[in-house]
Amino acid sequence: MTNLEMYKQAFCEAFEITEDKLAGLKYQEIPSWDSVGHMNLVANIEEAFDIMMDTEDIIDLNSFEKGQEILSSNYDIKF
Repeated sequence: MTNLEMYKQAFCEAFEITEDKLAGLKYQEIPSWDSVGHMNLVANIEEAFDIMMDTEDIIDLNSFEKGQEILSSNYDIKF
C-alpha cells in the first residue's frame, strides 16, 4: 500500500466516508470531523505511519491537503 493510500484510508476509517469525499475536506465540514473524530484521525495517521505527531501539527491539521503538507514537511513522508 502506498503512503497516499494509507493516508486516504486513515481519513475514510476515522470519518466513515468514501474516498471521493476527501479532496478539499476541511475540519468540521462534516459531522464526523468534530474534536473526537479529529483525535481518531490523528490516531489512525500515527498508527499507519508509525509516528507521534507534535501537538502543534495536530492543531494545524485542518484539511485533507494540510495533513499531507504536514506529513511531508515535518515527518518526511512522501506522497
